[in-house]
Amino acid sequence: MTINILFIGDVVGKPGLSLIETWLPSLEKKYRADIIIANGENAAEGKGCTEKEGKILFNMGVKVITGGNHTWDKHQSQEYLKVESRSLRPMNYPKGTYGNGYYIADTKKGKVGVLNLQGRAFMAAIDCPFRTADAVLAKIKNETKVILVDFHAEATAEKTALAYYLDGKISALIGTHTHVQTADERILPNGTGYITDSGMTGPYDSVIGMKTEAAINRFIYQTPQKYITATDQMHLCGVFLKVDTETGATVEIERIILPEFDKKVDVQNDSLSQD
Repeated sequence: MTINILFIGDVVGKPGLSLIETWLPSLEKKYRADIIIANGENAAEGKGCTEKEGKILFNMGVKVITGGNHTWDKHQSQEYLKVESRSLRPMNYPKGTYGNGYYIADTKKGKVGVLNLQGRAFMAAIDCPFRTADAVLAKIKNETKVILVDFHAEATAEKTALAYYLDGKISALIGTHTHVQTADERILPNGTGYITDSGMTGPYDSVIGMKTEAAINRFIYQTPQKYITATDQMHLCGVFLKVDTETGATVEIERIILPEFDKKVDVQNDSLSQD
C-alpha cells in the first residue's frame, strides 16, 4: 500500500494563504492526498505563524505546519507553539526551547511522522541537525516508517549532505527556506525522496516575498527595512510524494508550481500583421 503526501512550500502572508484556498481543493483531488503538510513560518505577514494563520491552514485541510528561523519573529507565534502540537519549530534548537520539533499524524492509511530541522550554514549556531535526526528518528520509527523531514536550510550542500546521510532512514527530505524552487527532485539510492527546495507559495513579483523597493534598499544601505509582503504574480509551489507504507521508501516524486511561469511572450509584429 502507498500513501500520498502533498507538501506546500513556504507560505508567505495573506497572498500565500489565498493561493492555498484557491488551489488546494483541486490539488488534493488530483493527487488523492492522504495528508497535506505546509511550511508556514512566513504565514503571518511574512514573519511567523500565529494562531490566526494556523487555524486558517488547518481549516483548509493542512495536517501539520512546519517552521524555520522566522518562526520566532512574532511573539504571538511563539506563544502558539506552546499550545499547538501540530505547528512545529525546528527540532535542533537548544534543549528547553518551547514547541515541538516533530509530530506523528494519523491518516486513513496509517501514521506519518513529520520532523522539522534547521541548517547551520550561514544561519544561527544551533544544535547539529545530523545528530538531532539520529536521536529522534528512533522514537518516530517505533510508530511509523513513513517519515518526512522539512530541512529549513540556506546551503544546498548542507541539504544534500543531510539527505544522503538519512537516505534509507526517512521517506523524504524536502528543503525549504530559500523560496526558490529547484529542479532536482529525485529518489536517492536507498529510497529517500529529495528536493533541495520546494519553493515559495506567494507573490513572485517580489524579492522572495518582500516588496522589491524595501528589499533593494536593505542591500544598498545595509540597514533594516520594514517587511511588507508583496501582492502580485502569485504562484503555489510544492511537492507530491507517493510512499510505500511497508518500507517507508518514496516510489514517486513530483514538484508542483501553479500556475506555471510564462516561458515566452508573444510579440506581434505590426508591419507583418498589416500585410
